[in-house]
Amino acid sequence: MLVFWEQRLAVLATPKTGSTAIETALESLAAVAMQRPPALKHTNVARYHRFIGPYLEATAGAPFTVVALMREPRDWLGSWYRYRQREDIPDQAKSTAGLDFDQFVTAWCQSPRPAFADVGSQARFLAPSPDRKADRIFRYENIETFVAFLEDRLDFQVHLPRLNVSPAAPMELSPATEARLKTVAAEDFALYDSLA
Repeated sequence: MLVFWEQRLAVLATPKTGSTAIETALESLAAVAMQRPPALKHTNVARYHRFIGPYLEATAGAPFTVVALMREPRDWLGSWYRYRQREDIPDQAKSTAGLDFDQFVTAWCQSPRPAFADVGSQARFLAPSPDRKADRIFRYENIETFVAFLEDRLDFQVHLPRLNVSPAAPMELSPATEARLKTVAAEDFALYDSLA
């Protein structure tokens, strides 16, 4: 998460949406850059509004605009799957080695989820309730719109490096798994479809 004090802007780091590249490009401009541990780096909307936002707003005397990126839900799960295919995953219970994407998505649709598929939900991260959501959510697939917003708000030309890219892997789903994903991730797809 990055906080830009003078601009009254908080940029949340939705997992698997280029947050490392964004931090690398903008950390030097930020008043606060929460990068470690992951629980702080990936502060979600609910935690922001409960803990961080009230403090920032009380101290600054003004509200902050909270922005974030969201990835198309199937593609977001694909990024998690590919990321966890790496050989250097510290916790092997979270590894997807030996699994295909269909197996990963099937596991994500279960309750409870096994450790390798327990990656949460973008809808719960970004908009856990109607009164607790990010002020602006941009589509990761149209990241240039997000970059233009940042450039305008920060008065700074943003160049995003290509970092922390997941390895390539086949991403096929059976029709049954695709249909189940649409049902289980209905909130995620609805939120994504609502973005301009």
